[in-house]
Amino acid sequence: MKALVEHIVKALVDQPEHVQVEEVQEGATLCLRLMVHPDDVGKVIGKQGRTAKAIRSVVYAAAVSPYKRVRLDIVD
Repeated sequence: MKALVEHIVKALVDQPEHVQVEEVQEGATLCLRLMVHPDDVGKVIGKQGRTAKAIRSVVYAAAVSPYKRVRLDIVD
């Protein structure tokens, strides 16, 4: 999951070297925390959150069975 999110986001941003994803397991939930350069936050979120929603949809579709839920947080 981490590699998938990194690959998608690095293609969107101007400064891909600042893209970091950390995985944290919280019970049956896999929480992915995405950190990007402050100048690229708007590109990752997109107009009215459409880009972030699309990334979340791909992550949810790719979720593997041991995890009941997957959550993607965009962190400042």
